[in-house]
Amino acid sequence: MIGFIGTGVMGSSMAGHLLRAGYKLHVHNRTKQKAQPLLDSGAKWHDSPASLAATCDAIITIVGFPKDVEQVYLSPGGLVANAKKGTILIDMTTSRPDLAQKICDAARARGISALDAPVSGGDKGAREATLSIMVGGDKDAFERALPLFQVMGKNIVYQGPSSSGQHTKLVNQVALAGNILGVCEALAYAKAAGLDPQKVLQSISAGAAGSWSLSNLAPRMLAGDFAPGFYVKHFLKDMRIALDSAAELKLDLPGLALARQLYDRVAAKGWEDCGTQVIFRLYDES
Repeated sequence: MIGFIGTGVMGSSMAGHLLRAGYKLHVHNRTKQKAQPLLDSGAKWHDSPASLAATCDAIITIVGFPKDVEQVYLSPGGLVANAKKGTILIDMTTSRPDLAQKICDAARARGISALDAPVSGGDKGAREATLSIMVGGDKDAFERALPLFQVMGKNIVYQGPSSSGQHTKLVNQVALAGNILGVCEALAYAKAAGLDPQKVLQSISAGAAGSWSLSNLAPRMLAGDFAPGFYVKHFLKDMRIALDSAAELKLDLPGLALARQLYDRVAAKGWEDCGTQVIFRLYDES
């Protein structure tokens, strides 16, 4: 039986794929209403992580912030304290590498396996089961969990020991932050020059400038569609973690620091519950 905690924008789709693949799914979420479509499709509700942990053989989490991860995993009522021996715990939240290691160590002491397996691909990747999944932890636990990953994603890579998945996701976020700024500035230039931005996209998307952000976020920017596929507040969290980790590695990332400053301005305008593409409004309204 599979447990799933966190049925938000991405988690609900990911859990749905597992349910449709035939797994007996047990779910918990801070707000039960968000899990209702899964419950209507046959998933079983649990009022707490502890109740779910006592039932399941593998448990997947994708929650908001590191503090949520720590609460779900390491509190007295959390997964590590209440899971059965031999359970695989899989955190797919983007979180701190040091926390991933802390969870792994605590789990191992109880005869439990823990994987850090953050994802990339946004709401679209979650809906279409095409997520990129980057995994850290014991290799044998990865092999056991691989069938679950294959239901939710397409590009599944074992990165190495515990925390390797989180470090890899931070690499992804560093690249993404710079890319989104480049897309915004390219579209702003196109509009300022009197070009048709849609035609510009046709020309540049298939060339050297092509990227996931250009193909997926730029059309949303131009359409004024700022619905969250990935929340600004979560992207800010990721950038803070990446900058903190970079500082520990004695690495200067000025591009990422600039992206964070601009997204801080986005949050200050009250747009932190919008999708990351809302940053285009800073350029479009200037």
